[in-house]
Amino acid sequence: MAASSTGARPPTRQRPGNESKGSRVSKAFVKESSEDEDDLPEAPAIPPGSKNYMTPGGYRRMRSELTRLVNTERPEVTRTVSWAASNGDRSENGDYIYGKKRLREIDRRIRFLTKRLEAAEVVDPAQRGATDQVFFGATVVYAGADGEEKEITIVGLDEVDPARRWVSWVSPIARAVIKAREGDSIQFHTPLGLETIEILEVRYDSSDGAASAA
Repeated sequence: MAASSTGARPPTRQRPGNESKGSRVSKAFVKESSEDEDDLPEAPAIPPGSKNYMTPGGYRRMRSELTRLVNTERPEVTRTVSWAASNGDRSENGDYIYGKKRLREIDRRIRFLTKRLEAAEVVDPAQRGATDQVFFGATVVYAGADGEEKEITIVGLDEVDPARRWVSWVSPIARAVIKAREGDSIQFHTPLGLETIEILEVRYDSSDGAASAA
């Protein structure tokens, strides 16, 4: 594993270049233009020297979205824009104006997904042997000083879902519990100050990690 901060040693690796011909991205879609490059969406930064760790499920969802945008949604919007442009005055043509805006949004998203997938390092939790130690993909049950039990699953930067308690591997809580074992007590800083928690359970649920539950 390249990044010791995650403790993950992925036994399986997937690369975006291995997809079918139909899902490949045209260079025209990933070229950043001066028109909208300042409007690129903010995204969690990958720590310098690290790869973009994600579960198999997270990788598949991002790849599926990219394929849909390139093969289906973008061509449909392009056809709408061409039709609208043929109807006359573009300055007051709602279909044309909205279509051009939507195309810029789609192209920004395509660039984002392409870059994230190119940097992807897929880690399958199911391939890890039996262990009570916390690494990427682990689901961790812990208790605070008040005894209340909480559960988190450590996933990739682009898989975070607060409603499901999926946290990124660079989050404070994930960094605190990485490499800890069941029964360990650890401390980490929160907005309310230093918190002590006890690791009650560590498990690796499925080949898709947390993402399989989506």
